[in-house]
Amino acid sequence: MQAEPVQAAPTGFAAAQSRGPYTTLNGPVYRATAEGDLRSGIYVLDRHCNGMGFMHGGMISSFADGALAWAVWDVTGRSSVTLKLTMTFLETVRPGTWLEAHPKVQSVHDGVVQVDARLLLNGTQLAARADAVFRTLRRAAK
Repeated sequence: MQAEPVQAAPTGFAAAQSRGPYTTLNGPVYRATAEGDLRSGIYVLDRHCNGMGFMHGGMISSFADGALAWAVWDVTGRSSVTLKLTMTFLETVRPGTWLEAHPKVQSVHDGVVQVDARLLLNGTQLAARADAVFRTLRRAAK
């Protein structure tokens, strides 16, 4: 498999530091750089797509899960694991598209975090919604 060309991060975003081999293979993922801005983004590459030529639902789910976990870490300062992730897919996502996640933590109680996100095509058109529950871990994030 040949390496696909990777576009430069859009203004206001920087490449995220990988958290492991799974993320490394499925990226690159970008994070907003402004204080308090929890957006994550990804340019859709051919390797992210299914046989019909658009982004695989599992890949969208993986991207959303990472963006949601980033928001949980920002609010709690702790690593977390996903207990539940529900996706609603509204549009297909084609190669070359910038997909952006806009997460928002809804509640934190006894280490359980409710968080959701809107996933937008090119930062404007709603493509999917994500709703999740995370459990924070005892150890603080590194």
